[in-house]
Amino acid sequence: MSVSLREAVLEFRRDGRIVIVGASLAGLRAAEALRMGGFTGSLTLVGDEPDLPYDRPPLSKQVLLGRARADGTTLPQRNGVDAQWRLGTAATGLDPTAKRVRLADGEELEYDRLLITTGVRARPWFNAAEAALDGVFTVRTSADAARLERRLAAGPRRVLVVGAGFTGSEIASACRERGLEVTVAERAGAPLVGALGGVVGAVAADMQREHGVDLRTGIMVTALEGDSGGRLQRAHLSDGTSLDVEVAVIALGATRNTEWLAGSGLAAGPRGIACDAGCRAFDVQGIVTDDVFVAGDVARSPHPLFDYQFLSLEHWGNAVEQAGTAAHNMISIGPDRRAHLWVPTFWSSQFGVNIKSVGVPNMGDEIVVTQGSLAERRFVAVYGYRGRIIAAVAFDQAKWMEFYREQIEVRAPFPPDYATVDRRPGGIRPVPAEFPDPSLPSHGATVTLTGHDPSERRVQFTPARA
Repeated sequence: MSVSLREAVLEFRRDGRIVIVGASLAGLRAAEALRMGGFTGSLTLVGDEPDLPYDRPPLSKQVLLGRARADGTTLPQRNGVDAQWRLGTAATGLDPTAKRVRLADGEELEYDRLLITTGVRARPWFNAAEAALDGVFTVRTSADAARLERRLAAGPRRVLVVGAGFTGSEIASACRERGLEVTVAERAGAPLVGALGGVVGAVAADMQREHGVDLRTGIMVTALEGDSGGRLQRAHLSDGTSLDVEVAVIALGATRNTEWLAGSGLAAGPRGIACDAGCRAFDVQGIVTDDVFVAGDVARSPHPLFDYQFLSLEHWGNAVEQAGTAAHNMISIGPDRRAHLWVPTFWSSQFGVNIKSVGVPNMGDEIVVTQGSLAERRFVAVYGYRGRIIAAVAFDQAKWMEFYREQIEVRAPFPPDYATVDRRPGGIRPVPAEFPDPSLPSHGATVTLTGHDPSERRVQFTPARA
């Protein structure tokens, strides 16, 4: 790096202006990393919620069970953050040329570098009038969880959960643990199918039904009906039946918060904001910017280990790791910058079972059980794609996940040749993973991650296997 570039970096670290839009987990961790990295300039965090950054995973777990207060999940600030907080004020526009962020109150914030960590919001019920009925909920924010917990504590006769992904399944689990009758409506053939496939989804379906969930698959909720007072009283299903319910929780996934970037020229849309592996945002022409960065749930970044597909990951660990990478790169230049090479990891707790995954299961086209058994619901299942291990999921076998993360990183062959895999005639063999409408990668690079320290990790290209 030339002397002039080094001086510019030092000057920016000392006197630069950074704005972070999104007072989230990623936003907070980025702010901490900036200060720990030597940035002493102006730092402003903008958030549309009035609360300081809080932890979201407990909302659909401990909070709905009444074991934690929704306002008790505030994230600790490591070493404190010397920053100006603009909470309860949403960002409404961005002018990258003038380097200004426009806020809902009309104020404009100037920046030298911008980090966007606006995350996602719960996808609402499609009918606005029905969504406004008393008794219809989504769960994404602290306030959402607090309102739903109060309603569950009041003991409704029946709860309807629309959608059996991870959030919907965790909500159903909380309802059953509280002794509430719950119906889950899922248009796919089983719970968790979109994330883990039909083989594992069938295990999740049996688990729900054995815990007393009225699970209805291959079915959709077509309408929600209220009484004369605007209170939810009935749900209508696609098979022509109806269901009397007092509470309906809409768990149909998330929408990324990118609308405020309309007209900004950034490559932002419903699937997130496209950025490079160094967290720098792309513009609509596919040209990378050098002063706008992205991290967390709202980011779409290419991962060399997963065929350079742009991955949008709603994972706690990804938000933390990507925020650290973005912060480092914002106050670095050239060879000092590093890539975000975190291997996706996710966990869930439902119906007394700890579920953990590593890698990208829904890229897999085959699956094989390598430890335990599906029947016992204590197992590890490994996903394969084009002859290599792409992911693994564990039910009450989390101790194996670090091993499989390493297998994914070195592109270990699939099916795995482990002693635990039964290869006798009639034994356990790879079978289709049964994902609905799988998304096929466009090409197959051969990549291995190297290095042990996160700051030293690199990618190494190796000859593709025949």
